[in-house]
Amino acid sequence: MSQSLDLFPIGNCAASALVDRCGRFVWACAPRVDGDPVFSALLGGKDPREDSAHGLWAIDVEGMTQVTQAYLRNTPILRTEIRTADGGAVEIIDFCPRYRHFGRQYRPLAFVRLVRPLAGAPRIRVRLRPMTNYGERPCDQTAGSNHIRYVGSQITLRLTTDCPVGHVQEERIFRLEKPLGFFLGPDEGLNADVDTVAGGMLRETTDYWRGWVRTLSVPLDWQEAVIRAAITLKLCQYEETGAIVAALTTSIPEHPDEAGAGRNWDYRYCWLRDAYYVVQALNRLGAADMLENYLVYLRNLVDQASRGDLPSAVECPPEPVPDLPGLHTVAVERDKAGHVQPVYGVGLEPALTEWVATHLPGYRGIGPVRVGNQAHEHLQHDVYGQIVLSTVQAFFDERLLRPATVEDFKALEPIGERAFELHDKPDASLWEFRGREAVHTYSSVMCWAACDRLGNAAEKLGLADRARYWNGKAAVIRKTIETHAWNEKEGRFAATFGGDELDASLLQLIDVRFVRPDDPRMQATMKAVEKGLRRGPFMLRYAIPDDFGMPQTAFNFCTFWLIEALQLSGRTSEARELFEEMLDRRTAAGLLSEDISFEGDELWGNYPQTYSLVGLINCATLLSKPWASVR
Repeated sequence: MSQSLDLFPIGNCAASALVDRCGRFVWACAPRVDGDPVFSALLGGKDPREDSAHGLWAIDVEGMTQVTQAYLRNTPILRTEIRTADGGAVEIIDFCPRYRHFGRQYRPLAFVRLVRPLAGAPRIRVRLRPMTNYGERPCDQTAGSNHIRYVGSQITLRLTTDCPVGHVQEERIFRLEKPLGFFLGPDEGLNADVDTVAGGMLRETTDYWRGWVRTLSVPLDWQEAVIRAAITLKLCQYEETGAIVAALTTSIPEHPDEAGAGRNWDYRYCWLRDAYYVVQALNRLGAADMLENYLVYLRNLVDQASRGDLPSAVECPPEPVPDLPGLHTVAVERDKAGHVQPVYGVGLEPALTEWVATHLPGYRGIGPVRVGNQAHEHLQHDVYGQIVLSTVQAFFDERLLRPATVEDFKALEPIGERAFELHDKPDASLWEFRGREAVHTYSSVMCWAACDRLGNAAEKLGLADRARYWNGKAAVIRKTIETHAWNEKEGRFAATFGGDELDASLLQLIDVRFVRPDDPRMQATMKAVEKGLRRGPFMLRYAIPDDFGMPQTAFNFCTFWLIEALQLSGRTSEARELFEEMLDRRTAAGLLSEDISFEGDELWGNYPQTYSLVGLINCATLLSKPWASVR
């Protein structure tokens, strides 16, 4: 059985895991989402059914013939039912605990599995094989009468269970005659029997998630798809700091790669661009808690960047690692006041040194497996706009526990100054080119948005002089863009100043209100982008070679951008048809990765991808019939 991205995420905003279509944990990191993968079979290059496979947690059912899986309604709690040829049946409930406890949010680094017989006399085997040091070796073990400790390089996990410990250690096949509970979490004992504790956690966690979903303002149409996307976006927030990661995985390749192009990236970090789009989408659903948590992260980042007191770098591997193909460092001005990187660690770490985990062969054996991301060294000027765009709602939203203040506005002004300074300077673009620079239209438009929205915030705060100042800066940037990004010969906007390239990000000029959708310049640009970058129902980011050759898959977020543009320009039936096409391409969990083959038959890239889920929510909200139509 070939490895697949048809996976179900579970999590609690501290811990997360990916469960495959046979109910096996094949990916989970500890002690954080960007930590050592204790379950790494997804990148192990092996079929997890094989006895030799490691980095997994499997509940194997002897004689398995049928598997059905689904989340419990409006939760990230997964139910797997496995049936056998002789009429046996087993139920597995998987979740990470999350609920209010002692006035605090209880979200431990823990995974709970509840296994019970449903019919017949099923026989099972438990294979619990966590790894350490990125697949280098199995965790060391010690055991007691009701627990097993798995000792890794970064963390020790303890399994507490009412299953005979020897059955787990020896991986014996045994008859499942009663319900069994498994709690894999911190290296400390439980204060009651595992069945009682786990059952209570299941009830409390179910209540938490269903209560959270009740706070969402979902569109009338496609409610289940939107709710699943929203829950999964919440799982991508590391709640301790408020950071939002781009995906839960590293190094899922962008396409099948026999030539070793190396389009494998680590997405377990907080890109300010991606996080902006996440909070924007969830704001449309009324999920103010995600915005508030992220703003805490953002305010700390802005303060620390301006003072130069960011935390130390993420620890690098102890030994030298191979050179990375295609790696090219774009010069940065780290000592420049107000400099902000495009990406940080979930603990605000600025240095995400990129290295190769040589012990993991990769997804389907396609390496390299990268840890860290060299994009932290890039200049990507759009981030200044995304900081302000993420924050500006807090000056207007009366729901928030902590509305933005004049002090917050003053803290943002250096970000605006940096945006104005860099709006016509080269950068690596939002697509993070590693081998070339240009003045990218999208980056410049985001710098304009930073100044424009600071003007809005100043007006709300009654700071008339600052409003005039920032509106003036925005006007200067607008004139620059309209002069240099407009290609007179082609009669449209171009992706770079003075260039003629096409880029799907040009569609975002509508979303940030730089131009209206009925503006003839935008109509011409949209027509050119669709003609040049659309492949069947799907969209490319760009159609020119980059540092790794020509793109070989479409980018799902860009397809959703096209859908939005179609709807806003009056092509509603086309937009709805294309949206339904994208919904059909989701996994059984209702989710999407970053990329898709041109034929639409397979997903590629890291998973679950926040960009793609944002696009789903935005398009559903835009295309849905109003609630008034059924009330």
